[in-house]
Amino acid sequence: MADRQRLELELTDLSHRGQGVGRLDGQVVFVDGGLPGERVAIGPLTGKGRQRGAALLEVLTPSPQRRRPPCILADHCGGCSLQALRPEGQNSWKQQHVVQLLRRIGGLAVEPRPLLTSSDDLGYRNRALIPLEQGEDGAVRAGYYRRGSHRIVNLNHCLVLDPRIDVLIEPIKEDLTAQAWPIDRHGGGGLRHLGLRVGHHSGEILISLVATEPDLPGLESLAARWMQRWPAVVGVTLNLQPEATNVLLGARTQVVCGRGWLEEGFAGLSYRIATDTFFQVHTLQAERLVPLLLDALAEAQATDGSARLVDAYCGIGTYSLPLAAAGWQVHGIEQHPGAVELARTNAARNGLEQRCSFEAAAVGAVLRQSLEGAQALFVDPPRRGLEPPAIAAILECPPPRLLYLSCDPATLARDLALLSGPDGPYRLEWVQPIDFFPNTTHVESLALLSCAAPP
Repeated sequence: MADRQRLELELTDLSHRGQGVGRLDGQVVFVDGGLPGERVAIGPLTGKGRQRGAALLEVLTPSPQRRRPPCILADHCGGCSLQALRPEGQNSWKQQHVVQLLRRIGGLAVEPRPLLTSSDDLGYRNRALIPLEQGEDGAVRAGYYRRGSHRIVNLNHCLVLDPRIDVLIEPIKEDLTAQAWPIDRHGGGGLRHLGLRVGHHSGEILISLVATEPDLPGLESLAARWMQRWPAVVGVTLNLQPEATNVLLGARTQVVCGRGWLEEGFAGLSYRIATDTFFQVHTLQAERLVPLLLDALAEAQATDGSARLVDAYCGIGTYSLPLAAAGWQVHGIEQHPGAVELARTNAARNGLEQRCSFEAAAVGAVLRQSLEGAQALFVDPPRRGLEPPAIAAILECPPPRLLYLSCDPATLARDLALLSGPDGPYRLEWVQPIDFFPNTTHVESLALLSCAAPP
């Protein structure tokens, strides 16, 4: 195929990165900014082999689902790749994306339930971790990376953030510029990221700086000024990440001013959430899962409150506590020691310490033993899905009910095929997609499996 400078292309799908997808002479072409159903002018082609890239030159026939992106940086910033697609178009694509991956990767013919859509496609994120760099004029720049690069798109506002933390970005950038601390963009040491977290229900805010080293003169007085300036800020912390890796947070976090956690309500319970612990970024959508979990587990629950459930990758006890409050005996497993400490604290503060136990360990190392006598298992693994030792433990000792919350339908499809395939002990009952990340290609899914032949 000749690489002419301008070509026309029909787009039929979106990639998992939000690029329009079409075909030319048997080659797949990915187009940033293109949408399914559009005819576009592209060029020039980049890359080699059967998968190519191309710049969007002109939308010749726009999709009826195309809209003007709410954010002026949407064409450049890689944070939200679907802003040009109307919410109903996003919802339709996410539903079909889950269907396609379940079928193609897992060989599963299940028809997922309709997507649980979000009522708000903007202002929903309760947390941000924003890369920092220093401009040629010495000013601190903050923003997400340009698509396909490590170049920051400088921003003062991010429309998907909760407005209560969005308004802090610009003044904090100004204050950091005035401090003249070094920025660690090329291994030279200094600041790396700005972290902001808000309790959706409580309104409490944590400000966090991520740096390679603790030597930031004047940080204590600056943190005190922030807390005085913004009464909702309950703490300022410093996370130390000296390693040159893609892991954003390091193992050490110190409190600079105030406290290292915020108070938040979730599903009628009270939680403490720290700077470096995981909590779902869309609080309202996360709460909608609780009744789904309880309904799915009702048949396995003993009337005397003795039924035992293992919550793997439990974090700070986000779902352990509502399940315990509903009558389950819950054992949570989590690798992050700080999260386990908070989970125990959260259980005690809600009067659930007699119904919950928590273990700081790698899930794959202890799951087999933990499943002895369990009536149910709930897993909420990271994007890479269940590691092989965890799969092996489940296959060896399958509880009657298994609920799998996934943030990547590709790894979910892979794992469901292992658990419910010809050699697996489970039957897949249903898959419920949930939109936790409007304006992005990410989609969560909750799957229920029942043991076809309990041991």
